[in-house]
Amino acid sequence: MPTQFRHRISTLALALVVLSLVAAACGDDRSAAATDDAPVTLRLGYFPNVTHAPALVGMSDGFFAQRLGPNVTIETHTYNAGPEAIEAIFAGALDVAYVGPNPAINAFQKSKGEAVRIISGAASGGAFFVVKPEINSAADLEGTTVSDPKLASTQDVALRSWLASKGLTTDTSGGGDVTIAPSENADTLAAFKAGTIAGAWVPEPWATRLVQEGGKVLVDEADLWPGGKYPTTLILATTKFIDAHPAVVEHLLQSNL
Repeated sequence: MPTQFRHRISTLALALVVLSLVAAACGDDRSAAATDDAPVTLRLGYFPNVTHAPALVGMSDGFFAQRLGPNVTIETHTYNAGPEAIEAIFAGALDVAYVGPNPAINAFQKSKGEAVRIISGAASGGAFFVVKPEINSAADLEGTTVSDPKLASTQDVALRSWLASKGLTTDTSGGGDVTIAPSENADTLAAFKAGTIAGAWVPEPWATRLVQEGGKVLVDEADLWPGGKYPTTLILATTKFIDAHPAVVEHLLQSNL
């Protein structure tokens, strides 16, 4: 089982965001009070991954409900990977989502900086490239098929970047040195057990589950970052929801913290 698995709440980032939101809300007490008193539905998206533990625990242990209060109804939606959550945001189906940095940046760029804001970090670490035991280096991957959660997801970008750094080309149709076949995490686990993929770059708990099926960690993503620290999960909110309900966003971040 990976021993360097870690998740850290980005307390400083959260505190700074909460303080800035408090300051903004204090600029107009009437606006904050109206947001607190009026019924609000918060449509919250996240993934059933350990890297989204703040959202999972926040819902299951009631932290969100307690901090947000009885006037806020939390409507939850789960996704396999960030691009799916971003599609839901652009479709008007989500207000806030726990997502990886790459989909968050893509959403900001796609909307020309208008539709969304990264309002906090949520977790660090917890992504690994797990492979079959006979694979000992990048060179051993040539001619194989590997997986990740979804095209353009954070782990997809990490996998392609790492393979490129090793001089390997990638393709989704079998034309490169390594074929990448993104799939849902549960399907990736089944494919690994069946032997149809050589490995996968996935977040926890899926990395550990692959190891339990006989795989081994070829790359701990923490080893690729200065000090071993890198963001796995951020909190993304629509500018529309932030502007309409600043106090709700403030309380959500307090409960996340």
